[in-house]
Amino acid sequence: MMTRLIAALCASVALAGCSLAPTYVRPAPPVPTSWPVGDAYLRQSEAALPSVTYRDVFRDARLQALIDQALVNNRDLRVAVANIEATRAQYRIQRADLFPQLNATSAYSYRESSRSGVNTGVNTGGTGTGGTGTGTGTGGTGTGPGTGGTGTGTGGTTVVSGSNSTFQAQLGVTAFEIDLFGRVRSLTGAALSRYFAQEAAARATRLTLIGDIASAWLNYAADKSLLTVADQTAVAARASVRLTDARRRGGVSPRTDVRQAEQILATAEADLAQQRSLLAQDVNALQLLVGAPIDPAQLPAGIEQAAQTIGELPAGIDSGVLLRRPDVVQAEYSLRAYNAEIGAARAALFPRISLTGLVGFASTALRTLFSGDAFNWSVAPNASYPIFRAGAGRANVDYSVAQRDAALANYELTIQSAFREVSDALARRGTITDQLAANQRFYAAAVDTLNLTNARYRGGIDTYLTSLDAQRQLYSAQRTLVATQLVRATNLVTLYRTLGGDSLLDVSDQGPRPTAN
Repeated sequence: MMTRLIAALCASVALAGCSLAPTYVRPAPPVPTSWPVGDAYLRQSEAALPSVTYRDVFRDARLQALIDQALVNNRDLRVAVANIEATRAQYRIQRADLFPQLNATSAYSYRESSRSGVNTGVNTGGTGTGGTGTGTGTGGTGTGPGTGGTGTGTGGTTVVSGSNSTFQAQLGVTAFEIDLFGRVRSLTGAALSRYFAQEAAARATRLTLIGDIASAWLNYAADKSLLTVADQTAVAARASVRLTDARRRGGVSPRTDVRQAEQILATAEADLAQQRSLLAQDVNALQLLVGAPIDPAQLPAGIEQAAQTIGELPAGIDSGVLLRRPDVVQAEYSLRAYNAEIGAARAALFPRISLTGLVGFASTALRTLFSGDAFNWSVAPNASYPIFRAGAGRANVDYSVAQRDAALANYELTIQSAFREVSDALARRGTITDQLAANQRFYAAAVDTLNLTNARYRGGIDTYLTSLDAQRQLYSAQRTLVATQLVRATNLVTLYRTLGGDSLLDVSDQGPRPTAN
């Protein structure tokens, strides 16, 4: 008997093998197979990206140390890892429905009962001659021959008692669904895809975090350079004010020269105060990203040195590398999940078959619980089919299909957006070198112009207005050069991030990933 029950359960599990979900086929990427070409772009072979780590691109040991710190302490990344654990648990919960749930129970009961009754009898007095008859209750008294009285007597109480004990041990399967049409299996596949999607979302968070730290570090470097420029300009402006004021006192220069020199000094001092504020804010931004206090030794001295530590990405092949971007992977697994839910909705249109089984032992004595006739078992299959739901079942299928179509559109849009981001970064990368070279030439010319105009002013050939314009041009050229160096460095960060970076690396050591069963 036990063998038959086990065989029935195994057969019911084996029957659950089909699925009504549409066969998933990865949609073709709705973008060209190669990157844009033209004057604004690099050659296609330079459009990066095999799998690289952030250490291959961000080569400064100080920046690497900050990134390592952030990967441990950043709260957004901790939330992302916790979300992975949550979706993994949800998958395991859903997957458990593929198997019977076994419940073991044992029980002992004791019962005692009692029953009582009352007996009633009648006594009759005897007959005597010449005597006195006496009865219990109401009787008569006579002299001489007479008859004794009649009395009523009460019988005794009888008590009957008993007790019994029962021992039970059972193993049962409660309402196990035989997944003939793949409803449970489709839901399990959807849960697995959502787990993978959440894992990709965590990789996207990691990739964004690394890029944000590199950008914030470079912003600090640029603001540090601008602080140096403002400080140097303020020092030169103070010297210029002293010189023009001395010339004014000597009757060589008018007062307007002094006031114009003071304008340059005031501008530099205002920028100096602003740059100090920006540097403090840059440190605050880095501390938030890293999740811990920043060691000043890990901060760069200026953009000129920091920009040189950002490496070029290695050569790649075509736009197919976008399929590895975490947000694209996340969108694809979401599409897979909605595709699997169509199968669950279709299966709900068919009968649902469940099985309830019970095997156990019952005996009035513990020593005979597992022997003799104490064994008993039962199997109760059940089938239910919704005859009328006013079209709700079909509507649920249509709803699942519509969600799948929306997920497909979102997947394609994600790829198109990724292609646009990479194309924009490549367009900037293809022209920034020429722009930086032009700004460097402009800066060199501005330095030489200032030296010449100062000499001509001191020689009385040019007015101070000419020297003042040269100072302003140099100050502007220095700030523009710093800004261009920052753009070039952050463009490399953007390329690293938009092309996926080291997104194929694990977010954390999470052990083996589950597989569909």
